[in-house]
Amino acid sequence: MPALSRRRFLTISAAACSGLAVGNTVRAEPLTKWRGVALGAEATILLRHQDAARIIATARAEIERLEKIFSLHRSDSALVRLNNSGYLSGPPFELLELLGLCGTIHTATAGLFEPTIQPLWVTYAEHYATAHTPSEAAIRRALDRVGWPGVSLSTNLISFARPGMALTLNGIAQGYIADRVVALLRAEGLSDVLVNTGELRALGGHPDGGGWRVSLHDGKHRQEAVTDLRDMALASSAPLGTAFDAAGRVGHILHPITGQPAEINWRLISLNGPSAAQVDALSTAMCLMTRSEINSVLETFPEVRVAYLG
Repeated sequence: MPALSRRRFLTISAAACSGLAVGNTVRAEPLTKWRGVALGAEATILLRHQDAARIIATARAEIERLEKIFSLHRSDSALVRLNNSGYLSGPPFELLELLGLCGTIHTATAGLFEPTIQPLWVTYAEHYATAHTPSEAAIRRALDRVGWPGVSLSTNLISFARPGMALTLNGIAQGYIADRVVALLRAEGLSDVLVNTGELRALGGHPDGGGWRVSLHDGKHRQEAVTDLRDMALASSAPLGTAFDAAGRVGHILHPITGQPAEINWRLISLNGPSAAQVDALSTAMCLMTRSEINSVLETFPEVRVAYLG
C-alpha cells in the first residue's frame, strides 16, 4: 500500500526572539521550537521557557506513548492489534475515551464521521497503488465491513461484529494527541505554548502577547485566511488534502454510505473549538456536507466556530 502524503494546511508565524529587560540590560529569550512527527504528520511545539528542553522531552514522551495506542503503522499499537484480531482485551483508557468521542461525533454527523471506514480506505489505496479504480463490486464488499454500530465497547473489551472490520482514527487522533499534550503542560503550570500534532492546540497565547498567528492554506500552497489562536484549538480538512491518485483528483475522504470520494464542495474547512479532537473529527465529516448541513451540526456544538470555509 502506498504511503500517502498529507498536505499541510497551516503555517505558523512566530517571532524567533524578543528583548526582555533584566535590570539595565536586555536579554534575548529565544522562542524554542521542537520539530518532530506525530501519527505521520509534521509536529511542532513552540514555547519560551528556561526549562524548555525538559518540557519538550516530557511532551515527546507523551506523543510517543499515545502513538503506541493510535498508530496504524506500528505493529505493536493497540489499534493495529484490535484491527488484526477483531477484538482487544483490557483496552487502554485513552482508546476507550477517544472511541467514546467517535460515537458522539458519528451520531451528531448522521454517520458521516465513520471510524470504521478503514476497509474502504484500504480498498482505494490498494487499487490506486496499481493505477486502477476500484470496481463497484470491490467497493460494495468493503462497505459490507463498514458501520459504527458493529463496534462494541466496554472497559474490558473492544470487539467487532463482523470479520474484516477495522478502525482508523486518522480523522481525530491527531487532535486528541494535541489535547493530551496541552493538558499535560497545563498540569505543569505552563502557559503560552502552541502544540501542533497535525492539528493545533494553543495553551494561552504568544509569549510576546496576543495570539499565535496561523495562516490557512488549501493544501496546494494557496493562502486562504489568517487567524490568531489563543486558548483554542484549530483543525483543518480538505477533500484533496491527500489523494489516492498521482493526479491528485481522487481525495482521501470517503463517503461511508456511497463509498465514493467526497464531492468537491469545499477546498478547505477550518474549525475553532475548545477540543482539538472534536474539531478534527467535525472538520473531516464536514467535507461531505452541504453548508446547510454544516450549520445544522454546528448547532449541536455551540463552542465550535468556522474559521474558514471555502
